Amino acid sequence: MDVQRAVEIFESKDTYKVNLEGEPVWIEHVDQQNGTATVQVGSRPTNTQTVKVDRLEEGE
Repeated sequence: MDVQRAVEIFESKDTYKVNLEGEPVWIEHVDQQNGTATVQVGSRPTNTQTVKVDRLEEGE
């Protein structure tokens, strides 16, 4: 995924499926300058990671 698409998903009122290495994630923040996103992995709010946006995949 590219940074612009991550921003679009983050700012959208719609829900999109996004995965990180096969695990569902929720985008919490996108750092456009560094090309990273903070994501919540699964359904646990305390399980967050900051990853390169290109590691994220949009699901179907």
